[in-house]
Amino acid sequence: KTHDMITLKNDILSIKVDRHGAELWSIRDHSGREFIWQADPAFWKRHAPVLFPIVGSLWDKKYRVDGKEYSLEQHGFARDMDFHLVSSDENTLWYELKSDAETLAKYPYAFTLKIGYKLTGNKIQVMWDVSNNDGKTMYFQIGAHPAFYYPDFNPDTEERGAFRLYKRGENGEMKPLETLKYILISEKGCADTEHVYELETPEGKLPLTTSTFDHDALIIENQQVSKVVLESCAGEPFVSVEFETPALGMWSPAGLNAPFVCIEPWYGRCDRKGFTGPLDEKDLVNAVAPGQSFRASYTIEVF
Repeated sequence: KTHDMITLKNDILSIKVDRHGAELWSIRDHSGREFIWQADPAFWKRHAPVLFPIVGSLWDKKYRVDGKEYSLEQHGFARDMDFHLVSSDENTLWYELKSDAETLAKYPYAFTLKIGYKLTGNKIQVMWDVSNNDGKTMYFQIGAHPAFYYPDFNPDTEERGAFRLYKRGENGEMKPLETLKYILISEKGCADTEHVYELETPEGKLPLTTSTFDHDALIIENQQVSKVVLESCAGEPFVSVEFETPALGMWSPAGLNAPFVCIEPWYGRCDRKGFTGPLDEKDLVNAVAPGQSFRASYTIEVF
Protein backbone atom coordinates (compact mmCIF):
# COMPACT_ATOMS: atom_id res chain seq x y z
CA LYS A 1 0.00 0.00 0.00
CA THR A 2 1.16 3.49 -0.82
CA HIS A 3 1.21 6.16 1.87
CA ASP A 4 1.07 9.40 -0.02
CA MET A 5 -0.03 12.31 2.16
CA ILE A 6 -1.53 15.64 1.31
CA THR A 7 -1.55 18.36 3.95
CA LEU A 8 -4.09 21.15 4.23
CA LYS A 9 -3.44 23.93 6.73
CA ASN A 10 -4.64 27.29 7.89
CA ASP A 11 -3.69 29.44 10.88
CA ILE A 12 -5.59 27.15 13.29
CA LEU A 13 -5.24 23.56 12.05
CA SER A 14 -3.16 21.29 9.90
CA ILE A 15 -4.66 18.05 8.56
CA LYS A 16 -3.12 15.14 6.68
CA VAL A 17 -4.97 12.77 4.36
CA ASP A 18 -3.50 9.56 2.94
CA ARG A 19 -4.42 8.35 -0.54
CA HIS A 20 -4.66 4.81 0.87
CA GLY A 21 -8.32 4.63 1.84
CA ALA A 22 -8.53 8.43 1.39
CA GLU A 23 -8.11 8.30 5.16
CA LEU A 24 -7.74 11.28 7.49
CA TRP A 25 -4.48 10.60 9.34
CA SER A 26 -3.95 13.69 11.44
CA ILE A 27 -5.55 16.84 12.82
CA ARG A 28 -3.12 19.10 14.67
CA ASP A 29 -3.67 22.54 16.10
CA HIS A 30 -1.01 25.27 15.94
CA SER A 31 0.43 24.12 19.29
CA GLY A 32 1.10 20.70 17.72
CA ARG A 33 -1.55 18.85 19.67
CA GLU A 34 -2.82 15.77 17.82
CA PHE A 35 -6.54 14.94 17.85
CA ILE A 36 -6.65 11.83 15.62
CA TRP A 37 -5.50 8.48 17.02
CA GLN A 38 -2.11 7.56 15.55
CA ALA A 39 -2.90 3.90 14.83
CA ASP A 40 -0.75 2.05 17.34
CA PRO A 41 -1.50 -1.58 16.33
CA ALA A 42 -1.39 -2.69 19.97
CA PHE A 43 -4.85 -1.10 20.22
CA TRP A 44 -6.15 -0.41 16.68
CA LYS A 45 -4.20 0.02 13.48
CA ARG A 46 -6.31 2.70 11.82
CA HIS A 47 -6.95 6.44 12.11
CA ALA A 48 -10.31 7.37 10.53
CA PRO A 49 -11.24 4.86 7.81
CA VAL A 50 -14.20 5.31 5.47
CA LEU A 51 -16.50 2.28 5.50
CA PHE A 52 -17.86 1.25 2.07
CA PRO A 53 -19.83 -0.50 0.58
CA ILE A 54 -20.95 -1.93 3.93
CA VAL A 55 -20.79 -0.77 7.53
CA GLY A 56 -19.92 -3.40 10.12
CA SER A 57 -20.14 -7.15 9.58
CA LEU A 58 -22.31 -9.34 7.38
CA TRP A 59 -23.91 -12.48 8.83
CA ASP A 60 -21.39 -15.23 7.95
CA LYS A 61 -19.54 -12.54 5.90
CA LYS A 62 -22.00 -13.19 3.08
CA TYR A 63 -24.60 -11.15 1.20
CA ARG A 64 -26.81 -11.72 -1.83
CA VAL A 65 -27.57 -9.73 -5.01
CA ASP A 66 -29.84 -11.06 -7.79
CA GLY A 67 -29.73 -14.54 -6.27
CA LYS A 68 -25.94 -14.71 -6.24
CA GLU A 69 -23.88 -14.89 -3.06
CA TYR A 70 -20.89 -12.64 -2.41
CA SER A 71 -18.48 -12.28 0.49
CA LEU A 72 -17.16 -9.12 2.14
CA GLU A 73 -15.04 -8.56 5.22
CA GLN A 74 -16.16 -6.16 7.98
CA HIS A 75 -16.58 -2.54 6.79
CA GLY A 76 -16.00 -3.40 3.13
CA PHE A 77 -12.97 -2.78 0.91
CA ALA A 78 -12.63 0.98 0.30
CA ARG A 79 -10.52 1.57 3.43
CA ASP A 80 -7.88 -0.83 2.07
CA MET A 81 -7.62 0.54 -1.49
CA ASP A 82 -5.52 3.30 -3.02
CA PHE A 83 -7.58 6.27 -4.18
CA HIS A 84 -6.77 8.64 -7.01
CA LEU A 85 -6.33 12.36 -6.28
CA VAL A 86 -8.90 14.32 -8.29
CA SER A 87 -8.24 17.87 -7.09
CA SER A 88 -6.63 19.82 -4.29
CA ASP A 89 -6.26 23.48 -3.43
CA GLU A 90 -5.29 25.27 -0.22
CA ASN A 91 -8.39 24.23 1.74
CA THR A 92 -10.12 21.36 -0.12
CA LEU A 93 -9.10 18.05 -1.60
CA TRP A 94 -10.95 15.24 -3.35
CA TYR A 95 -9.98 11.61 -3.90
CA GLU A 96 -11.85 9.02 -5.91
CA LEU A 97 -12.09 5.25 -6.20
CA LYS A 98 -13.62 3.67 -9.28
CA SER A 99 -14.91 0.12 -9.48
CA ASP A 100 -12.65 -2.32 -11.30
CA ALA A 101 -12.38 -6.07 -11.88
CA GLU A 102 -11.23 -6.58 -8.28
CA THR A 103 -14.17 -4.72 -6.73
CA LEU A 104 -16.74 -6.16 -9.17
CA ALA A 105 -15.82 -9.69 -8.07
CA LYS A 106 -16.76 -8.75 -4.48
CA TYR A 107 -19.44 -6.13 -5.11
CA PRO A 108 -21.38 -6.36 -8.40
CA TYR A 109 -21.92 -2.67 -9.14
CA ALA A 110 -20.03 -0.13 -11.24
CA PHE A 111 -19.47 2.92 -9.02
CA THR A 112 -17.34 5.98 -8.34
CA LEU A 113 -16.72 6.82 -4.68
CA LYS A 114 -15.40 10.32 -4.06
CA ILE A 115 -14.15 11.40 -0.63
CA GLY A 116 -13.42 15.06 0.06
CA TYR A 117 -12.01 17.13 2.91
CA LYS A 118 -12.54 20.85 3.41
CA LEU A 119 -10.71 22.83 6.07
CA THR A 120 -12.45 26.00 7.32
CA GLY A 121 -11.23 27.64 10.52
CA ASN A 122 -11.32 25.03 13.29
CA LYS A 123 -13.61 22.69 11.31
CA ILE A 124 -13.06 19.87 8.83
CA GLN A 125 -15.94 18.87 6.59
CA VAL A 126 -15.70 15.28 5.37
CA MET A 127 -17.67 14.81 2.14
CA TRP A 128 -18.85 11.66 0.35
CA ASP A 129 -20.19 11.29 -3.17
CA VAL A 130 -21.28 7.82 -4.33
CA SER A 131 -22.17 7.62 -8.04
CA ASN A 132 -23.95 4.68 -9.62
CA ASN A 133 -22.32 4.01 -13.00
CA ASP A 134 -24.35 0.82 -13.44
CA GLY A 135 -27.52 0.01 -15.34
CA LYS A 136 -29.33 -1.19 -12.20
CA THR A 137 -30.19 0.27 -8.80
CA MET A 138 -27.14 0.12 -6.55
CA TYR A 139 -27.43 -0.77 -2.86
CA PHE A 140 -24.71 0.24 -0.44
CA GLN A 141 -23.83 1.62 2.97
CA ILE A 142 -21.21 4.20 3.86
CA GLY A 143 -19.89 5.30 7.23
CA ALA A 144 -17.16 7.11 9.11
CA HIS A 145 -14.88 5.65 11.78
CA PRO A 146 -12.71 8.51 13.13
CA ALA A 147 -10.77 7.78 16.31
CA PHE A 148 -9.98 10.65 18.68
CA TYR A 149 -7.57 10.75 21.58
CA TYR A 150 -9.13 11.11 25.01
CA PRO A 151 -8.17 14.70 25.91
CA ASP A 152 -6.63 13.92 29.31
CA PHE A 153 -5.98 10.19 29.16
CA ASN A 154 -4.56 8.73 32.37
CA PRO A 155 -4.12 4.94 32.20
CA ASP A 156 -4.28 4.68 36.00
CA THR A 157 -7.80 6.12 36.39
CA GLU A 158 -11.17 4.86 35.21
CA GLU A 159 -12.57 8.23 34.14
CA ARG A 160 -12.25 9.13 30.46
CA GLY A 161 -14.25 12.34 30.27
CA ALA A 162 -17.70 12.38 28.71
CA PHE A 163 -19.72 12.57 25.55
CA ARG A 164 -22.21 15.42 25.31
CA LEU A 165 -25.03 14.31 23.00
CA TYR A 166 -27.28 16.67 21.04
CA LYS A 167 -30.25 16.32 18.72
CA ARG A 168 -31.02 18.97 16.11
CA GLY A 169 -34.45 20.49 16.63
CA GLU A 170 -36.86 21.50 13.88
CA ASN A 171 -35.53 25.05 13.84
CA GLY A 172 -31.93 23.81 13.59
CA GLU A 173 -30.89 24.43 17.19
CA MET A 174 -29.08 21.69 19.11
CA LYS A 175 -30.86 20.31 22.16
CA PRO A 176 -29.29 17.97 24.74
CA LEU A 177 -30.46 14.37 24.40
CA GLU A 178 -31.89 13.34 27.78
CA THR A 179 -32.37 9.62 27.07
CA LEU A 180 -30.28 7.43 24.80
CA LYS A 181 -31.54 4.17 23.31
CA TYR A 182 -28.98 1.77 21.88
CA ILE A 183 -28.45 -1.80 20.72
CA LEU A 184 -25.38 -4.01 20.94
CA ILE A 185 -23.43 -6.39 18.75
CA SER A 186 -24.03 -10.04 19.63
CA GLU A 187 -23.00 -12.99 17.44
CA LYS A 188 -20.56 -12.88 14.49
CA GLY A 189 -20.23 -9.11 14.71
CA CYS A 190 -23.94 -8.65 14.00
CA ALA A 191 -26.54 -6.64 15.91
CA ASP A 192 -29.03 -7.94 18.44
CA THR A 193 -31.97 -5.77 17.36
CA GLU A 194 -34.39 -7.45 19.78
CA HIS A 195 -32.85 -5.96 22.91
CA VAL A 196 -32.91 -2.18 23.13
CA TYR A 197 -31.11 -0.61 26.09
CA GLU A 198 -31.81 2.79 27.57
CA LEU A 199 -29.49 5.22 29.31
CA GLU A 200 -30.39 8.43 31.06
CA THR A 201 -28.14 11.22 29.75
CA PRO A 202 -29.08 14.27 31.83
CA GLU A 203 -28.18 17.48 29.96
CA GLY A 204 -26.94 15.17 27.20
CA LYS A 205 -24.04 13.91 29.29
CA LEU A 206 -22.77 10.35 28.92
CA PRO A 207 -19.78 9.80 31.25
CA LEU A 208 -17.03 7.68 29.69
CA THR A 209 -15.04 5.16 31.70
CA THR A 210 -12.75 2.21 31.03
CA SER A 211 -15.85 -0.02 31.07
CA THR A 212 -18.25 2.00 28.84
CA PHE A 213 -17.49 -0.22 25.82
CA ASP A 214 -17.08 -3.56 27.61
CA HIS A 215 -19.87 -4.95 25.39
CA ASP A 216 -18.34 -3.56 22.17
CA ALA A 217 -19.81 -0.63 20.23
CA LEU A 218 -22.98 1.19 21.23
CA ILE A 219 -25.20 1.36 18.12
CA ILE A 220 -27.61 4.29 18.14
CA GLU A 221 -30.36 4.35 15.52
CA ASN A 222 -33.33 6.47 14.41
CA GLN A 223 -31.36 9.72 14.15
CA GLN A 224 -31.45 10.20 17.90
CA VAL A 225 -28.15 12.10 17.86
CA SER A 226 -26.97 14.90 15.54
CA LYS A 227 -23.83 15.99 17.37
CA VAL A 228 -21.37 14.43 19.83
CA VAL A 229 -18.90 16.52 21.81
CA LEU A 230 -15.99 14.73 23.49
CA GLU A 231 -15.21 16.49 26.77
CA SER A 232 -12.29 16.22 29.13
CA CYS A 233 -12.73 14.99 32.70
CA ALA A 234 -12.99 18.65 33.70
CA GLY A 235 -15.83 19.21 31.23
CA GLU A 236 -13.83 21.12 28.62
CA PRO A 237 -14.83 20.44 25.00
CA PHE A 238 -12.04 18.79 22.99
CA VAL A 239 -13.55 17.75 19.67
CA SER A 240 -17.06 17.44 18.21
CA VAL A 241 -18.61 15.51 15.35
CA GLU A 242 -21.81 16.79 13.70
CA PHE A 243 -23.86 14.75 11.21
CA GLU A 244 -27.32 13.84 9.90
CA THR A 245 -26.91 10.08 9.64
CA PRO A 246 -29.61 7.55 10.57
CA ALA A 247 -27.17 5.64 12.78
CA LEU A 248 -24.19 6.33 15.01
CA GLY A 249 -21.60 4.00 16.43
CA MET A 250 -19.56 4.81 19.54
CA TRP A 251 -16.63 2.53 20.29
CA SER A 252 -13.33 1.97 22.00
CA PRO A 253 -11.69 -1.49 22.10
CA ALA A 254 -13.12 -3.52 24.99
CA GLY A 255 -10.79 -4.40 27.85
CA LEU A 256 -7.67 -2.73 26.42
CA ASN A 257 -7.70 0.61 28.29
CA ALA A 258 -7.16 2.27 24.91
CA PRO A 259 -6.30 5.99 24.80
CA PHE A 260 -8.91 6.81 22.16
CA VAL A 261 -12.62 6.65 21.37
CA CYS A 262 -14.44 6.52 18.02
CA ILE A 263 -17.46 8.64 17.06
CA GLU A 264 -18.89 7.03 13.93
CA PRO A 265 -21.67 8.57 11.81
CA TRP A 266 -23.13 5.79 9.67
CA TYR A 267 -25.48 5.53 6.71
CA GLY A 268 -25.93 1.87 7.56
CA ARG A 269 -24.85 -0.68 10.14
CA CYS A 270 -23.96 -4.36 10.48
CA ASP A 271 -26.49 -7.05 9.68
CA ARG A 272 -28.93 -8.01 12.35
CA LYS A 273 -28.04 -11.48 13.65
CA GLY A 274 -29.29 -14.28 11.44
CA PHE A 275 -30.06 -12.05 8.43
CA THR A 276 -29.90 -14.01 5.18
CA GLY A 277 -32.07 -11.87 2.89
CA PRO A 278 -30.96 -9.97 -0.23
CA LEU A 279 -28.85 -6.81 0.02
CA ASP A 280 -31.80 -4.58 -0.86
CA GLU A 281 -33.59 -5.83 2.29
CA LYS A 282 -30.64 -5.23 4.61
CA ASP A 283 -31.30 -2.87 7.55
CA LEU A 284 -30.32 0.74 6.82
CA VAL A 285 -29.26 0.16 3.22
CA ASN A 286 -29.12 3.04 0.72
CA ALA A 287 -30.33 2.86 -2.87
CA VAL A 288 -29.08 5.01 -5.73
CA ALA A 289 -30.62 4.81 -9.22
CA PRO A 290 -28.53 4.34 -12.37
CA GLY A 291 -26.67 7.52 -13.30
CA GLN A 292 -27.52 9.15 -9.95
CA SER A 293 -25.38 10.09 -6.95
CA PHE A 294 -25.71 9.93 -3.16
CA ARG A 295 -24.04 12.85 -1.39
CA ALA A 296 -23.48 13.34 2.33
CA SER A 297 -21.03 14.93 4.73
CA TYR A 298 -20.19 15.32 8.39
CA THR A 299 -18.12 17.90 10.26
CA ILE A 300 -15.34 17.59 12.83
CA GLU A 301 -14.68 20.65 15.00
CA VAL A 302 -11.74 20.98 17.37
CA PHE A 303 -11.58 23.25 20.39
